[in-house]
Amino acid sequence: MSLEVKESEVIVRAPLKMSKKQIESFVSKNEGWIKKKLAANEKQSDIAQKLGRLSDDEINTLIANACEYIPKRVAMYAKIIGVYYGKISIKNQRARWGSCSKDGNLNFNCLLMLTPPEVIDSVVVHELCHRKQMNHSKAFYDEVYKTYPQYDKWNKWLKDNGSIIIKRCFG
Repeated sequence: MSLEVKESEVIVRAPLKMSKKQIESFVSKNEGWIKKKLAANEKQSDIAQKLGRLSDDEINTLIANACEYIPKRVAMYAKIIGVYYGKISIKNQRARWGSCSKDGNLNFNCLLMLTPPEVIDSVVVHELCHRKQMNHSKAFYDEVYKTYPQYDKWNKWLKDNGSIIIKRCFG
């Protein structure tokens, strides 16, 4: 079984054979965690609202800045990691900060430009390491940490603050 909290919605995933009583017990045992996540989501929505929605001009500026900045970081880290890559695309995305296709094409979210430079580097390194390991195995993370030892710190920053940034566009 699993629980997911999206905005103000709680999603419970359970096997079909699981009884309603077992599901309710599971949810009840995790009530504290659910309340904590709901409160955090509400706080993030409030912060995003106070910061204000990004205008189309602001988003276009972020895209232009990302098109200038991110490819330079990709080129630098690709040399360090020892990988080649294909096309780099910058998009305004609701759910992803970056991705790497099997062909080596890289996609990055323009909203990364609203994060500290270390966050951008952590995403760049993550995606480039997929050129060696197209998975999230221990071997993949060994590559990430070898190149970017502070990956966990900046990945946590993105997990803690990223939804505020996303909500400024899509909230």
